[in-house]
Amino acid sequence: MCRNIKPLFNFEPPVGDEEVRAAALQYVRKVSGFNKPSKANETAFYAAVDEIAAASSRLLASLQTSAPPKDRLEVAAKARARAAQRFSN
Repeated sequence: MCRNIKPLFNFEPPVGDEEVRAAALQYVRKVSGFNKPSKANETAFYAAVDEIAAASSRLLASLQTSAPPKDRLEVAAKARARAAQRFSN
């Protein structure tokens, strides 16, 4: 899995459209191998981003859980602590 794609489900506050689109963009970049598409591939690249963002939004809206929502700040702090430990060597 691409390390830049973060879980988006069950957070408080809920995920926004910008975050879903950013995850879709990272996915399309990973799958296509392009960081930025050429002019010839630009239409297909961004159409794929739009389709994946829409599908992801539908998925997130339909998921259900009985678990309490995770706090974004707490999850981000834990990730920073793990990164600091991993890269401190």
